[in-house]
Amino acid sequence: MTLAQHFAAYSQWRTQLSEGIETFHGWLTENELNDAQTDLRLVHLLEKLREDRLHVAFVAEFSRGKSELINAIFFADYGSRMLPSSAGRTTMCPTELMFDPTKPPSIELLPIQTRESNASISEYKRFPIEWDVIPLNTESPESMQEALRHVSEITRVDRETAEKLGFAASENNTAMFHVAEDGMVEIPRWRHAIINFPHPLLQQGLVILDTPGLNAIGTEPELTLSLLPNAHAVLFVLSADTGVTQSDLTIWNDHIGTSGGRKKGRMVVLNKIDGLWDELKTQEEIEAEIAKQANTCATTLDLPSSQIFPVSAQKGLVAKINNDATLLKRSRLPELEYALSEELIPAKQEIVRDNTDAEFADLYMRMRGLLESRLAGLREQLNELTELRGKNKGVVEYMMGKVRAEKEEFEVGLQRYYAVRSVFSQLTNRLFGHLGLDALRLLTQTTREAMIDATFSRSLSGAMQNFFNVSRGNLAKSNIEIGEILNMMEAIYKRFSVEHGLKLGTPTSFSLIRYEKEVDRLEKWCDTHLNTMYQLLTHEKNKLTEKFFEEVTVQVRRAFERANRDAESWLKAIMAPMETQVREHQIQLKRRLESIKRIHQATDTLEDRIGELEHVENGLVSQVRALEKIGQDVRAALHRKVSDKPLRSAA
Repeated sequence: MTLAQHFAAYSQWRTQLSEGIETFHGWLTENELNDAQTDLRLVHLLEKLREDRLHVAFVAEFSRGKSELINAIFFADYGSRMLPSSAGRTTMCPTELMFDPTKPPSIELLPIQTRESNASISEYKRFPIEWDVIPLNTESPESMQEALRHVSEITRVDRETAEKLGFAASENNTAMFHVAEDGMVEIPRWRHAIINFPHPLLQQGLVILDTPGLNAIGTEPELTLSLLPNAHAVLFVLSADTGVTQSDLTIWNDHIGTSGGRKKGRMVVLNKIDGLWDELKTQEEIEAEIAKQANTCATTLDLPSSQIFPVSAQKGLVAKINNDATLLKRSRLPELEYALSEELIPAKQEIVRDNTDAEFADLYMRMRGLLESRLAGLREQLNELTELRGKNKGVVEYMMGKVRAEKEEFEVGLQRYYAVRSVFSQLTNRLFGHLGLDALRLLTQTTREAMIDATFSRSLSGAMQNFFNVSRGNLAKSNIEIGEILNMMEAIYKRFSVEHGLKLGTPTSFSLIRYEKEVDRLEKWCDTHLNTMYQLLTHEKNKLTEKFFEEVTVQVRRAFERANRDAESWLKAIMAPMETQVREHQIQLKRRLESIKRIHQATDTLEDRIGELEHVENGLVSQVRALEKIGQDVRAALHRKVSDKPLRSAA
């Protein structure tokens, strides 16, 4: 199975999973078992599945064949090159290939001049007016080829402007951006490009990021702070004729390679091995030369040779278009696709499965507990009424008094529940006192003031260090509050289960550890790129301060925003089962008391009431069985591997 086929199978799995959850949602609505909180969680879960994206980044210096490799792996079925691929620089700015059905096919281009502002690329994505938009005519390959050439455009600016925009110009003609005789410098015209194209793979959620070399990575920190770390796979492309150059090694060491071993989803591609195909050499000699080059690259990058994938993207693309199996095998492209499929798709499926499974299981158990609670309460009523058959009025009065006592006892217990809600509210306020964005805003402001007022490099460095220490400390304090909330809810769940027979199970746990790791990662990036003695001594204080707040604090704020959203969802989820069960138990006690009162007032209604309850009981049993069937279907879909045959649609 090729990577494209594997990804299509993954997309089918995700669709089937969505259908199962939609069936669950519809069934709850039909049986009037849903509430506002449940509806919100299910809608959010379905949105996450619909918006699920698989991000694959291609990183390399110029002329390593990235664009051709993208064409060969993902777009060979299209019958031609989707991305321009020729000698020299073909992609001058970071380019995302994706599909958004709410927009027409187009290329969105962000002008390079936007680097003069303090806004990041992701912030500019909220303002479409800032982008130049070029329509894509998907019916005409020639028109598309012409439109896609825009990503290669350059512009000429004076040296001062070039350096202001982040392009270090040099008088040396061999430099990436050199000053011409007229004093002008050629730089990329665009800062970022988004190609919105309705290709089947992109429609299924694939997002491809093409990065144009070390200079773009160095001048666009969002690549290394957000886009590359969040990619599910990063393919680092080298050229077989040059091996690992100094600039290749810089990219690897600074932005991709990890100390201490392999990082999942990171692969090295040794492209253009067809340049080593020599008709005067035997096939064994050619294979030995390719192996030698791969081993040299592995040694230089401190990797096992099994992580180096020699390929010929150009020959692989030609072979796929012409259905030439022999050439395709010789290009070695299938070996890379297989490795990418085996590592990328299962890892992505595992993430989606775990997130969906946890949310669905919690909602399913809540509904199951609700139905079982109703069934238990109804059967208790049936037993009570059955025991009243042939009994005198005094027995009925005794039974009525017993239920009334239970109701009064539960109402006393409700005072404890209301007290828990009050404490829960206090702990929640304390949690968001540490985790909330107001605290982060205040920290950001004080850090900025400290950096502006700093007179020595040590003070500047200390202000940055303090920002991370306080941020991490706030997350640690928040985790303590989360632990207190969880312990309290576990105790009240258990108490109400024992004393009143509520079916509450165990409250869902929650942790902020992923956000602590994100802050650690950002601090490490800052310590490598900003908070170093070289940077402190060679850059002006105001420039360094500006970079810190443009690049680092923005990412920390995003981490805290996500943490706040997750914490709010967890707090609602942990209280919802308690609220539902308490409300349901109150209703059941009220119904039991009303039933016995009616029997007390007119004993001839006893058999009618028993018949009514038996009919309701049969309906509840049917609901439990239907819910079990839906749960089994969703769990079967969840745990089906992408390589397995698809199950019958849950819908």
